[in-house]
Amino acid sequence: MAKTISFFQDKIVLVTGASSGIGEEMARQLARSGAKVALAARRKDRLEGLAQSITQSGGVAPLTLECDVTRDGDLERAVEACVQNWGKLDIAIANAGFGVTGPLKKLSLDGYRRQFETNVFGVLRTIYAALPELEKTRGNLVIIGSVAGWVSSAGASPYSMSKFALRALANAITQELKPAGVKVTLISPGFVISEIRQVDNQGKLRAMSEATKPHPLAMRTEPAVYDMLRAIARGKREAIITLHGKFFVQLDRFFPWVTRAQAERISARRDKT
Repeated sequence: MAKTISFFQDKIVLVTGASSGIGEEMARQLARSGAKVALAARRKDRLEGLAQSITQSGGVAPLTLECDVTRDGDLERAVEACVQNWGKLDIAIANAGFGVTGPLKKLSLDGYRRQFETNVFGVLRTIYAALPELEKTRGNLVIIGSVAGWVSSAGASPYSMSKFALRALANAITQELKPAGVKVTLISPGFVISEIRQVDNQGKLRAMSEATKPHPLAMRTEPAVYDMLRAIARGKREAIITLHGKFFVQLDRFFPWVTRAQAERISARRDKT
């Protein structure tokens, strides 16, 4: 724990999707570790509330940056704000994302485009905006993927496709960026408590209901985020977070017919409803 805290001491960190869930908890833990955090998300009111909470807890006052990762120029302005305020950028965490779900026949090309615009092109916008500064500091680029980037499931093809794409991206650019001293870490969580199940296919937040409650296997956000930050501090290439996530990845790698059979059963149940 001490090594993790010391790694982030005085680091300048940009976190996208910082208004809730994993991004919010990352901001809190980073601030407690002595980092200076730039909070980027669409919901400025939530960011301001989070910034106030961090400051009241003794952290350095964060920057709050209204930012939509699907809009060209927003990430460049966010990075510029970091540099103007603190002089550099050490770590960029591309966390913003959501899930488009539903069976193929009930989805459309627009749904798949919307999914990729946020989860893939939003990450690319973050990388392109942050990379010149990360090269200067020989810093860290963090991509929040998912176990869904290893194991696809019926009824979630857009989300799984987007996370498979991120894993391919991370694997490719890790070696490309190594000569510049930029370390890439892919974080692949399983189910973690957040608002992701409350966000509909349009990216809008829904009221809590039985269908939008966190998955029964979901890990508490605080320990999950601590494991993520520890992986970043250690410079790990990829970290699979949650025990069930590690189990599913290993199951799919060595016994893929088991996960396929399970997907068929889930799909059959959904067809009957």
